Amino acid sequence: MEKILVLDFGGQYNQLIARRVRECNVYCEVWPYTKTIEEIKEYAPMGIIFTGGPNSVYDESSPHYDEAIFSLGIPILGICYGSQLMAYELGGAVETAKVSEYGHTEVDIDNTDALFHGVSERTVAWMSHTDYISKLPAGFKATAHTPVCPVAAMSCPEKKLYAVQFHPEVNHSREGMTMLRNFVIRICGCHGLWRMDSFVETTIKNLREKIGKGKVLCALSGGVDSSVAAVLLSKAVGKQLTCVFVDHGLLRKNEGDEVEAVFGPNGPYELNFIRVNAQERYYARLKGVTEPEAKRKIIGEEFIRIFEEEAKKIGAVDYLVQGTIYPDVIESGLGKSAVIKSHHNVGGLPSVVDFKEIIEPLRMLFKDEVRKAGRELGIPEKLVFRQPFPGPGLGIRIVGEVTADKVRIVQDADFIYRDEIARAGLDKGLGQYFAALTNMRSVGVMGDFRTYDYAVVLRAVNTTDFMTADAAEIPYAVLNKVMTRIINEVKGVNRVFYDLTSKPPGTIEFE
Repeated sequence: MEKILVLDFGGQYNQLIARRVRECNVYCEVWPYTKTIEEIKEYAPMGIIFTGGPNSVYDESSPHYDEAIFSLGIPILGICYGSQLMAYELGGAVETAKVSEYGHTEVDIDNTDALFHGVSERTVAWMSHTDYISKLPAGFKATAHTPVCPVAAMSCPEKKLYAVQFHPEVNHSREGMTMLRNFVIRICGCHGLWRMDSFVETTIKNLREKIGKGKVLCALSGGVDSSVAAVLLSKAVGKQLTCVFVDHGLLRKNEGDEVEAVFGPNGPYELNFIRVNAQERYYARLKGVTEPEAKRKIIGEEFIRIFEEEAKKIGAVDYLVQGTIYPDVIESGLGKSAVIKSHHNVGGLPSVVDFKEIIEPLRMLFKDEVRKAGRELGIPEKLVFRQPFPGPGLGIRIVGEVTADKVRIVQDADFIYRDEIARAGLDKGLGQYFAALTNMRSVGVMGDFRTYDYAVVLRAVNTTDFMTADAAEIPYAVLNKVMTRIINEVKGVNRVFYDLTSKPPGTIEFE
């Protein structure tokens, strides 16, 4: 199988690079830079990409790599820190820039270089650096520049070494996908033969072999990720699988009943289905807790404990299945990247889990790839394209303490928002949209009475990979109608805001 290896030096876009490579229909994995050169040789990638990172190459504590990697004959593309590392290790020089570059930047390109085939002579790329390459290594030539960055890109075609100071993997880089496709297809010689159908087939086969006759519990939330994981397991091991749906009282309005209708005994899937109504148990655990990470970990720990209890009821269980996906992993800070937040099914797991092993069949997939797998499995479109919903549920869409009344407020507000988005025909074009509840209360007037109620925030973003996102431009008339309905129909709300923050600097969710 054709493979590209992304070597991770600690940046926040690391998984996004892999996501872009897979858009070229080439399989890609992300490894930490601590992997040895022998392991890389054994993996036999057709190309290697060095990621960005927060460090400076001339600091002694910064991550480096064995210089022998440049002599393997494998094409290498360095991005941001990766470009500086390539220059530094091969005899060039890196210094602190007099003027840092952040954000959209015009870059002049030498499009005779293989990496820039078909790219405009002047393009827009996403910069994020304070250091720059001040001296090229021997054998390299500069292939791009900006007014303040003389080496915005460099290459040594004879050794198949390429580097860019900017980030071609983010959507903000106008022709970044063309550059990455040039590297993967033109320079590395990949043919782009990897498809989701092969992933589904291989995963089912591997699951069947791994599990054997073992018993399996699947953590089923009814969201896209856990639903696809559940169907994968059902096709692999059938009645050996028991799906446990924990209704923690933090779901969207009516969602518990909807999940049971799809996966329960009257649904289309041959599953052992158990519903656990644990609303009061969760509210009690969350009482008085306001810190976001603390809420996530409580929800995650309670989630696992309930599964342990259900496992004991049905007898010995060998495996727990969860719908963890790649963005969960990177944002939980596994590896060398900075922690953004813990996910209930990754960083929030308690240290002792009463199962032989946790299986995460979607761990290497991005959200759009999970949807493709779902379609390949024959899961109904309505479920495959369901709005993403975080494992901790409304617990992280309620800022501050979680109470039953606050859950009711955000459920009703979110239901109205999603209803009006669908009525306006906007639902298919948005990456994610939802209502959240702030911890802010303010004075308002309703009729002849003074109110002192909460503010609801509406969020809608455009995104394909959920690693970067821009706020969607919802028509004012739609927002105004949503505001009017929420204030009129949801008791306890007297203000409605719309969140314009992109990711980065924000996250898609609130906490």
